[in-house]
Amino acid sequence: MSQDINRSGEMEVFVRVVEQGGFSAAARLSRLTPSAVSKLVARLERRLGVRLLQRSTRRLQLTPEGAAFYARATRILDEIAAAEQEAAAGAAPRGRLRVNASVHFGMAYLLPLLPAFLERHPEMSVDVALTDTVVDLMEQRADVAIRVGPMRDSRLVAKKLGESRNIVVAAPSYIARHGLPRTPHELERHNRLRFCFTRIVEGWPFLDGTGGIVTVPPDGNALVSDGEAIKALALAGLGLVRVSEFQVRAEVAQGLLVPVLEDLNPGDLSEVHAVYVGGAGPLSSRIRAFVDFLVENVRI
Repeated sequence: MSQDINRSGEMEVFVRVVEQGGFSAAARLSRLTPSAVSKLVARLERRLGVRLLQRSTRRLQLTPEGAAFYARATRILDEIAAAEQEAAAGAAPRGRLRVNASVHFGMAYLLPLLPAFLERHPEMSVDVALTDTVVDLMEQRADVAIRVGPMRDSRLVAKKLGESRNIVVAAPSYIARHGLPRTPHELERHNRLRFCFTRIVEGWPFLDGTGGIVTVPPDGNALVSDGEAIKALALAGLGLVRVSEFQVRAEVAQGLLVPVLEDLNPGDLSEVHAVYVGGAGPLSSRIRAFVDFLVENVRI
């Protein structure tokens, strides 16, 4: 039997094909071409002597043998990861760290700090993915993610990096054309821009003047995928947006965006956490070094 077979690598690619539902998505995560992923899975099937996937133009489906192999492969990969973490726990941080962060946090905080972090830990490298969509760390094989908002995943360990009020803002050009809303009810005739992904809190809460809260749902003519995009639309005068104050602090200070209905702001906070998957074993020195660095240096 050939000695150059990377069995764990084959398993990881196969698991990604199953979890991502196709060769193209798995190829992007694995930094391979779709044809290379397809050939790898075919080679794995030939070596095992069984078909693992039923292929069609519409979808991939696990065979019974494929389902059994997938279950065992995920357990083996988890064991390998645990063994690596245990071995690295007492060593100097080294190797690649996969980090997922929101677009604004990544651009404004994370990327500017990376040179100092990598200078402190020269044997490490960092693989950064920026998206405002909440990803599953286990599925995406991410080591650390930066989450803005309530924490709901009990599997994750969270280290707080800061917090920020949520505010509604609009550009002076938008206010000049459409007027400044004075009450939450007046917002109904305004363009309230929103995100295209599901958020834990979708509505915009305001004090109702009697000690209660009234919630206004966003309803606008544009949907966006991240905080930087929605800020750009607000700056262009398209409509009102509700975001964490730290995302628009500079623009408000420069007068490029104007707070709206601040006297009725309930003062709800968006907390920012660095999160990672917890477990019974020791924490990887790579993760510990990175999270400790963020706690030490991030000022929101």
